[in-house]
Amino acid sequence: MYLLFPGMLTIIKIDFITKAGPKMTDKKIKPVVLSGGSGSRLWPLSRAKYPKQFLDLVGGKSLFTQTLERVSEAYGFAEPLVVANEHHRFIVNDQASQAGVALDTIILEPIGRNTAPAIAVAALHAAIGEPEALLLFLPSDHIILDTPGFHKAIKLAADAAEAGFLTCFGMKPTRAETGYGYIAEGAALKGADGGYHIQAFKEKPDQITAEGYLEAGGFSWNSGMFMFRADIILTEMEAHAPTMLKATKQALDSANSDLNFLRMDRDAFGAVPADSIDYAIMEKTTRAAVVPSEFGWSDLGSFSVLAEAVGCDGNDTGNAIKGDVIAVETSNSYIHSDGRLVATLGVEDLIVISNEDCVMIASKDRDQDVKKLVDVIKAEGRTEADLHSTVYRPWGTYRSIAVGANYQVKEIVVYPGRRLSLQMHHHRAEHWVIVEGTAKVTRDDETLMMQADESVYLPLGCKHRLENPGIIPLRLIEVQSGAYLGEDDIVRFEDDFNRKDEE
Repeated sequence: MYLLFPGMLTIIKIDFITKAGPKMTDKKIKPVVLSGGSGSRLWPLSRAKYPKQFLDLVGGKSLFTQTLERVSEAYGFAEPLVVANEHHRFIVNDQASQAGVALDTIILEPIGRNTAPAIAVAALHAAIGEPEALLLFLPSDHIILDTPGFHKAIKLAADAAEAGFLTCFGMKPTRAETGYGYIAEGAALKGADGGYHIQAFKEKPDQITAEGYLEAGGFSWNSGMFMFRADIILTEMEAHAPTMLKATKQALDSANSDLNFLRMDRDAFGAVPADSIDYAIMEKTTRAAVVPSEFGWSDLGSFSVLAEAVGCDGNDTGNAIKGDVIAVETSNSYIHSDGRLVATLGVEDLIVISNEDCVMIASKDRDQDVKKLVDVIKAEGRTEADLHSTVYRPWGTYRSIAVGANYQVKEIVVYPGRRLSLQMHHHRAEHWVIVEGTAKVTRDDETLMMQADESVYLPLGCKHRLENPGIIPLRLIEVQSGAYLGEDDIVRFEDDFNRKDEE
């Protein structure tokens, strides 16, 4: 059985507060943040195990953090519910904590099944405590520049959702964009100002069709943000996607509580048909509505869109530059460096991305096809599709510095108050050199307190643990030596994060 966590769906009559102070609704709105993603559209900046919502691409904070802050209790919202890939669960927790935003439950998807099952599982979970709960579904990887405008649109959408409509947020087009789906607006809703019936959903158009939509008016970009009452969306799923709804209920029934996570069984959730909410429900229901809106929205779905959000370099070249870049006789390009100097000469209309572990160069007009590169990389069994050179763990990070025959050198950072699992290795020994901070090291029956410039040797087969008891990050260099250096050579005896045999 799945669990209702104490107080998770308490509905209190309050005023919704923005800077302008308008009343929102008689119910607290429950944000549901959808945090999936394959990390392929902005590869190699984003990767499968650290996708774009967790990156600081625009605005000085991660997109996930910005999403949480827009729907925090300070604005009168209920605590957000998050639906996330299980691989990202500790990143979700850490970034929410850093943002100072308290989360409700984090529902973990063992595999991605697209937006319809994610919305179904959230609605089922929310409906336990309040069947008519107002649910605001937000992808976690969007940027919104006008927060008051966003809140104003939410108020309009709440009126439509309370009246029983499945409400989309449609973005008023500013250009003939071919990368978005479109919504054709129908008649105005009765009793819900600012909303319209949806006449039709349109697939991503070609350039001529997009120009026709822009000229005709009455079309919105489909933002992928929605507001529903829990009972209404579940009723519509029962009518239009009963197999999906039944399988999702069974997956939720099999879920187990783990820390502050609700973990669904892999086989049970894998049996849920995969589909988007647009295809599964919105294109079939008679309750579909749209609230046309303008609040500086972008889904950052391509490098061209990211370049527009970052802004040009101010030299009338049309370049958008981030990091250590020298661009000479270069125009209309997006150039991003995460470390090393990138220098360009005499090029135009390029995307150049330099990470620690790879470089990607593409024609700017092919930015919608970056996923093709990722597919090839995956097919070749390379790790670059999934992981950055810096790998994030619940206790901190590690980064591979050098790899050779039977040895590997890593930089390890342990967050204050965190510790690794009590573990041992069958095939490798390790040597730790403390660079910064304080380390508490368990080595078999010994406990050692170590400072910067001290080192310890951990022979093959010894039971060991690393902990940071201090208030600043612990940084060390680890030298591994042995016949096999894979991350799966770990036997865990105790673990604060219930990871069992995960890498």
